[in-house]
Amino acid sequence: MGKSEQIISLDVYNAAPKNPGMKIEPGVLLQKIDSPEDLKKLGKEELYKVCDELRQYIIDIVSIHGGHFGASLGVIELTVALHYVYNTPYDQLVWDVGHQAYGHKILTGRRDNFHTNRKYGGLSGFPKRSESEYDTFGVGHSSTSISAALGMAIAAKHKKEHDRKSVAVIGDGAMTAGMAFEAMNHAGVAEADVLVILNDNNMSIDPNVGSLREYLTDITTSHTYNKIKDDIWNTLGKLPVGGNFSREIAGKLEQSIKGFISNSSNLFESMKMRYFGPIDGHNITKLVDTLKDLKDIPGPKLLHIITTKGKGYALAEKDQTKWHAPGLFDKVTGEIYKKTFDVPQAPKYQDVFGKTIIELAKKNEKIFGITPAMPSGSSLKFMMDEMPDRAIDVGICEQHAVTLSAGMATQGLRVFCNIYSSFMQRAYDQVVHDVAIQKLPVVFCLDRAGLVGDDGPTHHGVYDIAYMRCIPNMVVSSPMNEAELRDLMYTSQLESTKLPFVIRYPRGEGVMPEWQTEMKEIQIGKGRKLKDGKDIAILSFGHPGNFASAAIRNLRTEGITPAHYDLRFVKPLDEEMLHEVFTNYSKIITVEDGTVVGGVGSAILEFMSQHNYTATVKILGIPDRLVEHGSQKELHRECNYDTEAIMDTARQLIGATVKVMH
Repeated sequence: MGKSEQIISLDVYNAAPKNPGMKIEPGVLLQKIDSPEDLKKLGKEELYKVCDELRQYIIDIVSIHGGHFGASLGVIELTVALHYVYNTPYDQLVWDVGHQAYGHKILTGRRDNFHTNRKYGGLSGFPKRSESEYDTFGVGHSSTSISAALGMAIAAKHKKEHDRKSVAVIGDGAMTAGMAFEAMNHAGVAEADVLVILNDNNMSIDPNVGSLREYLTDITTSHTYNKIKDDIWNTLGKLPVGGNFSREIAGKLEQSIKGFISNSSNLFESMKMRYFGPIDGHNITKLVDTLKDLKDIPGPKLLHIITTKGKGYALAEKDQTKWHAPGLFDKVTGEIYKKTFDVPQAPKYQDVFGKTIIELAKKNEKIFGITPAMPSGSSLKFMMDEMPDRAIDVGICEQHAVTLSAGMATQGLRVFCNIYSSFMQRAYDQVVHDVAIQKLPVVFCLDRAGLVGDDGPTHHGVYDIAYMRCIPNMVVSSPMNEAELRDLMYTSQLESTKLPFVIRYPRGEGVMPEWQTEMKEIQIGKGRKLKDGKDIAILSFGHPGNFASAAIRNLRTEGITPAHYDLRFVKPLDEEMLHEVFTNYSKIITVEDGTVVGGVGSAILEFMSQHNYTATVKILGIPDRLVEHGSQKELHRECNYDTEAIMDTARQLIGATVKVMH
C-alpha cells in the first residue's frame, strides 16, 4: 500500500461522537502549515507525508463533527500540488461545487477552526469569499468554475497582470452541465490564460450518467493513444526551442498523431483548449511536475486527472454514494452512527415521494420520474431500481430536465420532475417559457424547500414560493405532512389536472410514522380549517403548520385560542376560506418557510387589500437577508418562525395595534 493509500490510524477513540469537544491534533508537518507559503518551504519528497496527514486530519474531523467526506479525500494530492506550485491567492483557484475544498481550507489558515465546519456560526462547508482571500469565488452549485476562472483570467489580461494564473477544478459530473460547455466554448477564443483541471472520478454524489462519462472512459482506456501522445510530447518538447523542432512544431505533429491514433481529445481541442492527460491524480510528484510545466504554456488548457472519490478510506472508496456525506461515524470500524428511538419515527419527505411515485406509476403507465443528478437525494433511486425504463437521471442539467419533461408532457405523459428548490433556480426560464406558457401539466416536486441547514445559503430553498407564484398558469402547493404529500401527488397526475403543478416539501423527517395512507384527490386551491378559535387566526403553508399546531396546543393552556388554517395552496388561494378568516378575525399570523418578500404572507396581504379588509397581520418566515448555515432547528429559531416564535407573536398580537407588521 503506497503512501497516498494510507487508510486509517489506530490511535483513535471509539466514543468520539460522544465527546465532540475533544481536540484533534494534526500531524507533525501539517501543524506547521498555516498558509501555502509554509507548504512551499517543504521539499517535494515531504509532500507525500503532508498528503497522508491532511487526509488523516479530514477523516478525524469529519468522523466526529460530520460534513462532506469522499470528495475532499479524492483531491488531497491535487490540493497540495496546486498550493505548492501556484502563488495563491494571487493566482486564483476556483473549486467547482466546493464539496472537495476541505483540504484547501485546512492549508489556507483555517486548520484550527476546521472543527466548526458547517456548524452554526462556524466555517462554511463551501468556499466563501467573505471567509478567506484564498476563496476566490463562492460556490455551492455545480458547473460555475470555468466561467468564473475565465472571467478572472480575462480581468488579469486587461489589467496586464501577465504573471497571474487562473485555475478551475471541475469534476466530470459537473462537466455535464451546459454552462461548463458554454464556458469552454468561450475560453477557446478568449485568448486568456486559464487552466481547467478535469477531476475525473466517475462520480458526483451518485454515479455519473450520459455519453460524456463513456467518452471520458474511452480516453482513460486508450493506452496506445496516451503512450504515443506522451512519448511524442516528452521527446520533441526536449529539443531546442527555435529550431525546426520547436514546441510549436511538436504540437502540430502531436495533433496529427492524435487524429490518426484516436479521436479522444477532439471534444476539448475542437474548442481550442489544449488537452493534457489523463494522469494519475494521486501521484503527487507527477502532479507537481505537470502543473509546473503547464504554468509556462499560455492560453486555455485542460488537464485531465484520474482520481478515486474517498481515496484513502477503504469503505468510502467502495461505496462512494454512501460516503459522500455519511454523518458521524467510527473511523476504525466504519460504523455510521444513527439515531435510535424507542418509538416508530416518521420517514423523510423525500422517501415518501420516492415510494409514492412507484405506487402511482404502477397504476398509471403515463407516469415518469426525472431528476438532474440527485436520484439518491430525491429518492427517485427507488423508482430507478424498480422501474428503470420510467425513471431518468439526466446528469447535472436542470434546464434540460425541465424542458425534457415539457417535451414528454406534450405527448400525454405525466412527468414528476424532482429538483431541489435551490437548483430549480437554474432552470427558471425553462419553467416559464417551456412549461407555463404552454400550459403543460409537468409536476415539479421541489425537495429541500425552506431552510436546509448545514449547507447554508447556496442550498436554502427559500425563494421558490415567490418565484413560482408570480407565474401564470401555475399551481403552487405544499403539504403539512406525509399524507398531504401523497394526496397532492395523486391529484397532480390526474387527467383533470391540466396545469403545471408545484409540490414543495422540506429536507428531513415528516410527522407521521404511519404514513402510507390511502390517497385521495384534493380540490386544487382548497385549504382546510384545522381548528376553530377566537381573537386570532394562524394561516400556515406546508410543514411549518406543525410548528403552528404545537404553538396552538401550548397557547390554549394559557387561555389563548387561535384558529388554525392550513392553506395547502398559495396559488390559487382559497378565497372562500380567506373571506371567512378576514370576516371573523382582526388579528392574523401567517407562517411559511419561504422568503417573506413575495411569499405566502405577501399573497395574504394582496388579498386583504383587494377586498378592502382591515386586520393586523404579522408575517413569519425567512427574512430579506441571506441566512447562513446551522441546524434547521437553529435557523428556524433565528428566523423567528418556530413554535416559540409563533407563541410569542400570538401573545403580542392580542394587544397589537399596528395594522401591518413585517
